[in-house]
Amino acid sequence: MKVDNLFSGVPEHLPQELFDTLLRRDGIKLERIVSHGHATPAGEWYDQESDEWVILLSGSATLLFENGESHHLAPGDHLLIPARCKHRVEATAPREKSIWLALHLKHGIESG
Repeated sequence: MKVDNLFSGVPEHLPQELFDTLLRRDGIKLERIVSHGHATPAGEWYDQESDEWVILLSGSATLLFENGESHHLAPGDHLLIPARCKHRVEATAPREKSIWLALHLKHGIESG
């Protein structure tokens, strides 16, 4: 077994978001995402085939959904994004790194 830390190994400069797969099992992928002032490019949307549960561990972020719904996230905030729910990252903290965990689930789950 190897102990690792979600806050270690983050480069000082991030020209683009950093995606690290931490765990992959049948129907499940867990990844760490590190953002630093990043946003989804204008006009682009994530339209994923699987449900995605995300939690923001540090920094801040704003998610925008195609239906116009917007959520500002602070550390500890989490939500379940259903499969095929178009969304984008509108903004992340420009002065600190925003670290997320994203759990992608091929089979639906219930939140709460």
